[in-house]
Amino acid sequence: MTSVATREKPAQELYVSLELGERKWKIACTPSMGQAPRLRQLDARDLAQLVVEIGSAKTRFGLPQDAPVYTCYEAGRDGFWLHRALAVCAIHNTVVDSASIEVDRRARRMKTDSLDAVKLVTMLIRYHNGEPRVWRVVRVPTQAEEDQRQLHRELAVLKRDRTALVCRIKSLLALQGVAGGPRAVVPEDIDALRMWNGGPLPKELAERLKRECERVASIDAQIHLLQRKRKHALRHCGGRAFTLIRKLMKLRGIGVESAWIYVMELFAWRQLKTVREVGAISGLTPAPYQSGEMNHELGITKAGNRHVRAIAVEIAWGWLQHQPQSELSHWYQRKFGHGGSALRRKGIVALARKLLVALWKYAEYDELPAGAALKA
Repeated sequence: MTSVATREKPAQELYVSLELGERKWKIACTPSMGQAPRLRQLDARDLAQLVVEIGSAKTRFGLPQDAPVYTCYEAGRDGFWLHRALAVCAIHNTVVDSASIEVDRRARRMKTDSLDAVKLVTMLIRYHNGEPRVWRVVRVPTQAEEDQRQLHRELAVLKRDRTALVCRIKSLLALQGVAGGPRAVVPEDIDALRMWNGGPLPKELAERLKRECERVASIDAQIHLLQRKRKHALRHCGGRAFTLIRKLMKLRGIGVESAWIYVMELFAWRQLKTVREVGAISGLTPAPYQSGEMNHELGITKAGNRHVRAIAVEIAWGWLQHQPQSELSHWYQRKFGHGGSALRRKGIVALARKLLVALWKYAEYDELPAGAALKA
């Protein structure tokens, strides 16, 4: 019996992985799994040099210059500008969730940029050869969709900065025995404050506190400016995003802050189709752990959008207060309402996940949460 050797079809594609650094990029190029990757280093953000290296790799592996190129890189500090730049160059790019990449389970594993680039390019070949679950692909927003996130994210940063400044002012006053009062209150007249012995504050400390108070006032002005801008946009701007925001705000317990974040971060641009996708994108789904006789949960995955996850828990607490007659509130009270504080905190995460799904159904399909009331 004679065996007929089948010759493999020559590769006609080039696969390229990019390991992005602040100053240097490492790239690995190969046409197939059996070919050793060609490693090169180039200056960060040098697209012209990247195109030259891709052309050199095609020549090195005997590919035509019009051969399709498939690239990938990990989502991170550089964001999505590189993805858009590669698309302009007619290069098929994939942005990968770095947390989904396979890693060696040894206690001490080798890690270098070259090894990471080779690992990425081999996984890229597997992905294009029919293994879609080899990693998780990041959904890249358009430039306009990404730009819509700036306002509420800047507001969140400003509020965190203000909180840090106020806490520092209160701490500096506490060191001198001065009652700070509520955390959100900033002293208006530093010179009128007196230390524990009735004397005035030291000169340098008083001047520092005045500068800190000026920073708080500056941040307050910026916060008010952004809030007015958001209010104006809700009144006068059209489009699907602002329609969904106004729609969510009709529900009791849903204000402009939560509705804006839900829509701009999730509902306005994500193509969510199932309830499982909605729960997974927020990172509020439980992580199961099953091995032999062991079968329990490790808690929520926290693998989704952190902005949505943070506001979801706040909305859940507000929902219990403003929508006590809804079925979701009744479900929470039956299952967690009579337990201790730890059980109630765990239950609020489950309620946040259910409420997120209910709000998605209301925004997309006009399905009002059962028992929920609208604002007057």
